[in-house]
Amino acid sequence: MNVHINNFVRQPGFTKHHPALVLNADFRPLSYMPLSLWPWQEAIKATFLDRVSVVAEYDEVVHSPSMEMRIPSVVVLKEYVKPARVAAFTRFNLFLRDEFQCQYCGAKGDMTFDHVIPRARGGRTTWENVVASCGPCNLRKGSKSLKQAGMRLSRTPVRPDPMQLQNKGRKFPPNFLHESWMDYLYWDAELEA
Repeated sequence: MNVHINNFVRQPGFTKHHPALVLNADFRPLSYMPLSLWPWQEAIKATFLDRVSVVAEYDEVVHSPSMEMRIPSVVVLKEYVKPARVAAFTRFNLFLRDEFQCQYCGAKGDMTFDHVIPRARGGRTTWENVVASCGPCNLRKGSKSLKQAGMRLSRTPVRPDPMQLQNKGRKFPPNFLHESWMDYLYWDAELEA
């Protein structure tokens, strides 16, 4: 029996902890929130298909019957992918726009969303009419107007552009940041004086 396969059997979680940071051809992450990561298998496949260049590696290796390869930790796409021009209207992007904070009371944690002008009163599900809300504020407001509920928004909801969402995403780094990624994550951030 191949000893290398046996090592993976004994450590089934070994390869789960080796994602590759994916950079666009301009060496910027494809996205910050969520951070553009591939499982190690995808990074190796893209390397063999010559779709990416490996710029940093983990110390760990994987084996095939005929070769051994260090697991990529940072890969760069060989062809530039144009960023989206319009931010997708998703629950996650809405929470990101509002920085995972209730737009009524400022609470953080479990969020839901609320229609500023309730749907029962003709309100639409759009960037300009939906905000992140904590459960208690959502229940308190119900299908009332802000004035009827005696509530205020902390800021007016607007449609964000993708770059605004990327910049907000930098405030919420993932739980795991490998040291080899640091040189590629924040190089285009504005320096503080």
